[in-house]
Amino acid sequence: MRLPLAVAVLCAGFALPATAQAPADAAKLKRGEYLVTIMDCTGCHTPGKLLGKPDHGRLLAGSEVGFGIPGLGTFYPPNLTPDRETGLGGWSEADIVKAVRTGVRPDGRVLAPIMPYDNYGRLTDADAAALATYLKSLKPVRNAAPRLVGPTEKPTAPYLSVVMP
Repeated sequence: MRLPLAVAVLCAGFALPATAQAPADAAKLKRGEYLVTIMDCTGCHTPGKLLGKPDHGRLLAGSEVGFGIPGLGTFYPPNLTPDRETGLGGWSEADIVKAVRTGVRPDGRVLAPIMPYDNYGRLTDADAAALATYLKSLKPVRNAAPRLVGPTEKPTAPYLSVVMP
């Protein structure tokens, strides 16, 4: 009789941490969703949003409208969903945090200066982690944003011209 009781107590002990952790995970995801909202990530990274007709079925799946920056080229906001081929599916949460805070992708390429990573670099560790966790939790959406083009290349997709002072 003692052995089954001991096994039950031991099993209950292992079950408690997972149960106790669930509300923390839910809170972290909720915080990440909040940050995505107030940081207006969907404003640039959602198809149709920059044209005034957001595709709510593909939130954060990248934009078909880019930003032309004199001397640098035209940059299209990429897919932030965890799709392996067209989004952040191959990125770790640490990769996302680094890119959001420093503007440096895992491959070493620096993000376009239109991305406000200087401001996002001030995110707390907890907020940066919540943002990355939320992005990794999204449903993957296969959608390749147009490729960036250099300053001497002609863009093949619409773009907004950034005026430099």
